[in-house]
Amino acid sequence: MSKLTLIRTNSDNPDFRELVILLDKDLAIRDGDEHAFYAQFNKVDAIKEVVVAFENETPVACGAIKPFSGTAAEVKRMFVHPDYRKQGIAAKVLSELENWAAELGFSQAVLETGKKQPEAIALYQKSNYKVTPNYGQYIGVDNSICMSKSLNV
Repeated sequence: MSKLTLIRTNSDNPDFRELVILLDKDLAIRDGDEHAFYAQFNKVDAIKEVVVAFENETPVACGAIKPFSGTAAEVKRMFVHPDYRKQGIAAKVLSELENWAAELGFSQAVLETGKKQPEAIALYQKSNYKVTPNYGQYIGVDNSICMSKSLNV
């Protein structure tokens, strides 16, 4: 019987780093020529809040949050291994990140995703994220979609 376990860790976690390598390969294919632009904003050094999902002993998904402002946490590095997609794992990782952000005192979650990531957009919409004007480095970037959600703190 399969068992999903979520652990809270940080960006030094080797399972997280392995999943991020797969994520970056996936994004390089999806984003094509624009990948280098996005990659500069996705460094994983010194992220203190990381969630890794394990199916039995196998790391299958990850996500992270980092402070964005005094009241908002930014969701970063969401990824589910292709062999484990369509099982609701991403929603569980996202929910754990939101709970952690709320515990840390954040009242809002923000994120950026790409138009070439329809599965991610669907997940965030299903999780009550609303499209917002692009923020920060994503202002004026046509492929970027920024979203936010109020956290019940």
